[in-house]
Amino acid sequence: MLKIAFLGAGSLGFGPRLVGDILSFPELVDSTIHLVDPAVDRLEFMERYLRRMVSEAGLPTQIAASPERESALDGANYVIASIRVGQNFEPETLDRRIPYEVGGLIQTVSDTVGVGGIMKGLRTIPAMLDFARDMERLCPKAVMLNYTNPMAMIMWAVHEAADIAAVGLCHSVQGTSRQLANYMGVDYSQMRYRVAGINHMAWFLELTEGGEDLYPRLKACLDNPEIVEKDPVRFDILKHFGYFVTESSTHMSEYVPYFLRHPDEMERLKVRAYRRDPEQTEEVMARRREERKKRLADRLKQMESQPATIRRSHEFAAAIIYAMETDTPVRINASVPNTGLITNLLEGCSVEVPCLINGAGIHACYVGALPPQCAALCQGNVNMQGLTVRAILEQKREHVYHAAMLDPNTAAQLTLSQTRETMDRLMEAQHDMMPPLMD
Repeated sequence: MLKIAFLGAGSLGFGPRLVGDILSFPELVDSTIHLVDPAVDRLEFMERYLRRMVSEAGLPTQIAASPERESALDGANYVIASIRVGQNFEPETLDRRIPYEVGGLIQTVSDTVGVGGIMKGLRTIPAMLDFARDMERLCPKAVMLNYTNPMAMIMWAVHEAADIAAVGLCHSVQGTSRQLANYMGVDYSQMRYRVAGINHMAWFLELTEGGEDLYPRLKACLDNPEIVEKDPVRFDILKHFGYFVTESSTHMSEYVPYFLRHPDEMERLKVRAYRRDPEQTEEVMARRREERKKRLADRLKQMESQPATIRRSHEFAAAIIYAMETDTPVRINASVPNTGLITNLLEGCSVEVPCLINGAGIHACYVGALPPQCAALCQGNVNMQGLTVRAILEQKREHVYHAAMLDPNTAAQLTLSQTRETMDRLMEAQHDMMPPLMD
């Protein structure tokens, strides 16, 4: 019987979605899915919910659960990882608040790049490396299917420091390709594309329908304000750099130095970002935490009252397992080590490229050189990612400062002294979640 370990299974989004994807393949239902989450209340809820999903569909799938990962990893064939380190999103709040207090740094999502991405990497990469080393011991032939951010940093560190098979998975390519079909009014089932770059900053290098190049049609959308306002930052990048990027306008605004330092640009492009509210007292923050708990409780009640229906999403994890178990070729995009796949990005960094999956495993496809302007935009973020990875693997604090100083958005807004102060204050505020770092 196939065994799938799911680390971080208490997620109300990824939990039902990824397990539902697995159960949607008849060839995979004779499996054991072992859920792991240290948040016992969420774990118990998800165990009940997923057992109901299996029961209502009349499937033979076994659902197991434990707060510790050892029994889940022992003998696993696949390991899905979707974790977050920290309670009640409080670290993420500090990642935004402290940089704004120090130097007025504007961020948006703040979890894959920039100061927020670096801090999330420092909190998360050590845990992911622990998982990988446990896999070396307990299930050395298993494949890690990682959904955890910051994706590129995590996969870079795992591939460099551990000897396991692992890919990073995201839904940016699937989601953006559907958006593009909608913007252009083309039949999605007939659209073809080739995408490569880094996670959240991969580029639609080719976009066709029936052999027709769709880029002229996409660029014609720049003349349609109703379409542009749906995705203003990405259309601005298309206008000036010639290619469409895979992550949302909100994300993309903090991957480059052009937008968040300019209030007029933020207004023009409708970018929503964190600014310190003077009314954001501890009392207000406590009330917002209670409101978030209430929303969560309402969501749990809603899930309990509705049928636990199996629906297949456009996530890649179950498709990978299906392809490998049945030797049925599947083509996806995934984050893998750059072993000469993209020739004008740093060797060894994490790149997102087309991959062919079959019974023999995961085969990353050669891309060659990205358009030079696209590679240059990627490389700015690769520099920051690589220094964050080095900080953890070499336990060197100075690399943390340099990672932040080289981040495009941070460098556009903060002085070097402000950047150093920001990182010092963040690491002190989260010292219990930081890896050992030497001065």
